[in-house]
Amino acid sequence: MSVPVFAVVGHPNKGKSSIVATLAYDDSVMIGSEPGTTIDCREYPMRVDGEVLYVLTDTPGFQRARKALAWMTERETNAAEHPDIVGQFVSEHRPLDDFPDECRLLQPLLDGAGVLYVVDGSVPYGPEYEAEMKILRWTGRPSMGLINPIGSAEFVESWRAALGQYFSVVRVFDAVHSDFQKRLDLLSAFGELQESWRAPLARAVEALKNDRSRKAEQSARYVADSLVDMLTLRIEEPHARFESESRAKENLLKKFKERLSRMERKARDRVEEVYEQKSAHRIETELPLLDHDLFSSETWKIFGLSRIQLTGLGAVGGGAIGGMVDIAAGGTSFLLGTAIGSATGVAASFAAQRSLSKIKILNQPIAGRRIVAEPVEHPNFPHVVFGRARLHHAVVSRRTHAQRDDMSIDEAAHSEISALAADRLRRLEVCFSKIRKKRKIGEATEDMIELIRDQFTDDTAAGSS
Repeated sequence: MSVPVFAVVGHPNKGKSSIVATLAYDDSVMIGSEPGTTIDCREYPMRVDGEVLYVLTDTPGFQRARKALAWMTERETNAAEHPDIVGQFVSEHRPLDDFPDECRLLQPLLDGAGVLYVVDGSVPYGPEYEAEMKILRWTGRPSMGLINPIGSAEFVESWRAALGQYFSVVRVFDAVHSDFQKRLDLLSAFGELQESWRAPLARAVEALKNDRSRKAEQSARYVADSLVDMLTLRIEEPHARFESESRAKENLLKKFKERLSRMERKARDRVEEVYEQKSAHRIETELPLLDHDLFSSETWKIFGLSRIQLTGLGAVGGGAIGGMVDIAAGGTSFLLGTAIGSATGVAASFAAQRSLSKIKILNQPIAGRRIVAEPVEHPNFPHVVFGRARLHHAVVSRRTHAQRDDMSIDEAAHSEISALAADRLRRLEVCFSKIRKKRKIGEATEDMIELIRDQFTDDTAAGSS
């Protein structure tokens, strides 16, 4: 074989398909809560830049392991012939279709695949598993025991003791919640099963690291581009004389907010595509900190900077803008780790909402009456947008392809994101200022991409610690 191939085998409904989905980075793998979801073998190659690094084969679960082992034991002569007896079993019983699952799952091993035997660490060890493990040992293939704790690790130690009698390497691996580093560590362990696999799997680990860096860079570019678009957004349209100015301004402000929200959602969609999480179901009501109204006081409370922080950055100039910062008061910023005042400002509602964009009515000699929504000047605005982007990226980049629940954010996700370093905060504010003033936007964008990329990388690494 030109690349390492691993057959993921075991009892039905023990997380085999979840292991395959996570290690193959493939959300097309069928995962079900009922036994028998996998009824045939299917190969899932792991590719980076078109190159196949390794292959995982999803297999059906053992159904009649004891009877299969009894058939093999009757024909046993010596240990050296065990692999041939397994091959004979498959050859004789495949046409009869009386051991369909056993024949299907054993064929990849006869073809040269390594064995990844998966058990559930949340259920007790029992002797019914021993027939399976004996059959796998008879194949003579390099093998590893994987303990997948599905919801609980209560019986992990008893499983470790049992598996150690049949497999030279035993690892605990949570297929659904493993972080990126744990996945790399497991691949490196695969390389120890057979000498010829060591080099290709070491190359696979490096390729995945490089691919991860590229994903952070691309995500940063999408977020930076959206920040530029949102900070420079200006809408101008005709104003009918029969429409009241107040109604026209209200309608245009609504359009302005909707346009900003669409820009933010587009950036999120692109980040999810970068991490190949296109099928992840993002329910708006389940993501109040990301998909809540961008202009709500709750959003500003969590992600905004305090008056003191903004003043220190030089982002607040003049009494009018300084007064607008009060809407960020109340509560603690999870992302910046900073207490930002009393609850009085929040209780007063988002009175500064209307100041997000200056709405003007213009009388132009040629164009006639026009209504214009100017770009956002609020100093907190880009910090809120970036804070939300940080949290979204952290969740997406840490999510495995075995996770099939709705993408959600909880308090634990906030606590894993460290405070933004003061130097990065200052450099970001310099970029925001240049963009607002439309000075060297290209240069500011590239600087912002570098800053966001480094922050995204740090956020993701923090989730692996």
